[in-house]
Amino acid sequence: MTEFKNTERELYFFRLRLTVLGVLVLICFSLLATRFAWLQVIRHDAYAAQAEENRISIVPVVPNRGLITDRNGVVLARNFSAYTLEITPSKVRGELDTLIDELATLVDIQPKDRRRFRKLLEESKNFESTPIRTRLTDEEVARFTAQRYRFRGVEIQARLFRQYPLGAVASHVIGYIGRVSQRDAEKIEEMEDAANYNGTSYIGKEGLEKSYEKHLHGVTGYEEVEVSAGGRAVRTLSRTPASPGSNLILSIDIELQKVVEEAFGDRRGALIAIEPSTGDVLAYVSMPTFDPNLFVEGIDQQSWDALNTSPNKPLVNRPLSGSYPPGSTYKPFMALAALELGKRTPSNSISDPGYFYLGSHKFNDDKPGGHGTVDMYKSIVHSCDTYYYILANEMGVDAIHDFMKPFGFGELTGIDLEHERRGLLPSTHWKRTAYKTAPLQKWYAGETISLGIGQGYNHFTPLQLAQATAILANNGVVMKPHLVKQIEHGVTHVRTLTVPKESYRIALKQANIDIIKNAMVGVAREGTAARAFLKTEYVSAGKTGTAQVIALKKNEKYDANKIAERHRDHALYSGFAPADNPRIAIGIIVENGGFGAEAAAPIVRKAFDYYLLGKRPVEKPKPGAETLVVKVAHAAPVKASPTAVAAPKPAAASVAKAE
Repeated sequence: MTEFKNTERELYFFRLRLTVLGVLVLICFSLLATRFAWLQVIRHDAYAAQAEENRISIVPVVPNRGLITDRNGVVLARNFSAYTLEITPSKVRGELDTLIDELATLVDIQPKDRRRFRKLLEESKNFESTPIRTRLTDEEVARFTAQRYRFRGVEIQARLFRQYPLGAVASHVIGYIGRVSQRDAEKIEEMEDAANYNGTSYIGKEGLEKSYEKHLHGVTGYEEVEVSAGGRAVRTLSRTPASPGSNLILSIDIELQKVVEEAFGDRRGALIAIEPSTGDVLAYVSMPTFDPNLFVEGIDQQSWDALNTSPNKPLVNRPLSGSYPPGSTYKPFMALAALELGKRTPSNSISDPGYFYLGSHKFNDDKPGGHGTVDMYKSIVHSCDTYYYILANEMGVDAIHDFMKPFGFGELTGIDLEHERRGLLPSTHWKRTAYKTAPLQKWYAGETISLGIGQGYNHFTPLQLAQATAILANNGVVMKPHLVKQIEHGVTHVRTLTVPKESYRIALKQANIDIIKNAMVGVAREGTAARAFLKTEYVSAGKTGTAQVIALKKNEKYDANKIAERHRDHALYSGFAPADNPRIAIGIIVENGGFGAEAAAPIVRKAFDYYLLGKRPVEKPKPGAETLVVKVAHAAPVKASPTAVAAPKPAAASVAKAE
C-alpha cells in the first residue's frame, strides 16, 4: 500500500529546526560579539597594560652606597665594580650540583664558594639569583660568555661591592654590610620605604653601616626595558636614575685609632677618646678586632667558627656593651660629689690606718699600714681607699646615685650605634625592683662601702667612663658622644652636623671642679700615673684604676702570678689633656691587665702624644732600647700652653703606688 508523506508537515518542522538553529547561531555570535566588545572596549585598558608589561620590564637601578671617611677624609668604606656569576634556581634544568660541576670547568669554584652558595640559597627565595662566584677575572668572564648557551638560569652580573680598605682597623665602628637575608627581607617589607629596596641585595648588618642604613642606601632608580619572548633585554625605553646614598664623615681620627690599636697589641680591652667641647669621638677601640671584609659576601664557616668561638671574643663591641667596675677612676667623681653636697672640704683630713671597720666587717686599704693623714688632694693623687670607704658610708647609696646619674653613669649615652648597654648605677629603688624576695631587696650598709672605690654593684661601660670624664673636663657641659660628625648629601653635597649643640649642663661650682682637676693633674705629675707621664710636653690630668674580677677569700692577698690570666684585675685609666683647655678626654680598660698605671696609663700617654704633638712610638722598638718617637708629616706639633689649673701640691718624696 502506498504511503503518502505530509509535505507541509515536514516543511514546517524543517523550517522550525532551521529557525532554532539560526537563533542558536545568532545567540552564539551575539555572545562572541558581546565578549569581543567587553575585551576590546570595557577591558581595553587593563589588557593593553598586561600586553605592555609582557613586552616591557621594569628593572630597579640600585644606587651607589654612600662612602664612609674619617674626619680628615681618609676613606674607610668604599665601593668597587666587579663581575659576579649568579644562578637563579627556578630557571635551572636538571640537578643544581651537576650544573655547578659543569660551571667549575670554566670558572674556578672552590669548596668554600659552594658552601657559601648553599648558605645563601637557604636564606633567599628560589626565584632570586644567588652568587656562586664573585669578582670574576676578565678571562673567566670571557670563557663563560662563550659557553653561556649551555647554562640556563646562569648569568654574569656587574655588581657594586663594598670594601673596607683598612681591614680590621676600627671594625667595631664601621661594621659591615651583608646580603639581605629572609629576616632582613621581612623587616624591609614592614618599612615605610620598602619600595626603595627593590633590587637591593645588600644591607647594613653591624656598626655605622647598620645604624645609618637609610642615609647610606640612597634612592633606587628604575629602567623601562623592552624584552624579547625569551625574557632577554632588547633595548632601554626610559630611565629614572638612582640617587647615591649620603656620605658619612666620622669624628674618628683614623691615625689616632691606629696608634691606640697598635699600643694594645695582643691585649683585650677598650678605649674611647672624646673631644669634650663637641662630643666628637676621636678614637673608638675595641680589642681584639676583626676584618669586616669577611662578612660582605657571606663569611665562610671556618672563619666564622674562629671568630665566634675565640675566648678573646673579637666580635664583642666592648666600649658599647662591655660592663666593668670603674675601680678608682670613680674617686674623682666621689670627691666632687662630697664638695657639691657639703660632705667635705678640700682640707678635711682623715687618719688612714690601712682599713675601715663597719660593724665587725673590715674593709682593707690596698696599702698595708695606710696612707697616714689624708686630705682630698692626697686621696686622689695616692688613691686612698679608706678615705672613700668613709665618704661612701656618710653619703649613702641614693645620694651617690643621684649625683652620678647626670654624668651618664648607668645611663645610655645615645651614641649613634645600636645595642648600647645601660650598665648599672645602684640605688635602693633599683635593688627593690631587681630582686623578688624581701631579704635580697633590702639594701645593706656594707654594700655602700665598696661603691666609694668603684666596686660592688657599680658596673659601667668604657663609653660611660669616657663620657663622664669628658663632662668633667668640659666643666659640666654635656655633649652627646657621636661617631658621625657630618652627613654629606649624595647629590647636593651639603653637609649637616649630627650634634650641633649641647645636651644639658650639670649645675656645678667651678671652684669645686678646679679642685678635682688640680688633684687629677697631681696624679699624672707625682701620683700613681707619674711614671707613665714623665717628661710630657703638656700638662695632663687623670686617674688610675684597678678593678677586681673575682673576690678574694678572707685574709687572702692578691698575687697575679697565682691567678689565672682571665681572673686577674682589670686595669683602668681616665684622663684629659691639656689640663687647662682639654682637647681630648679618654676612658680605657685593659682586661686582666693588672695595675692601671702599668697597663692602661702608658696607652693613654701614646694617644695624648700623637693627638697633641703629632708623635707616635716606633712600631717595633728593640728589646731594652728606649722607646723613640717620630713626628708624622700631616700632624703639626702643638705647643703646650701654660695650665690655668691651680699648681699641685709639692711632689712627695717618692712616686705613689702603681694602681
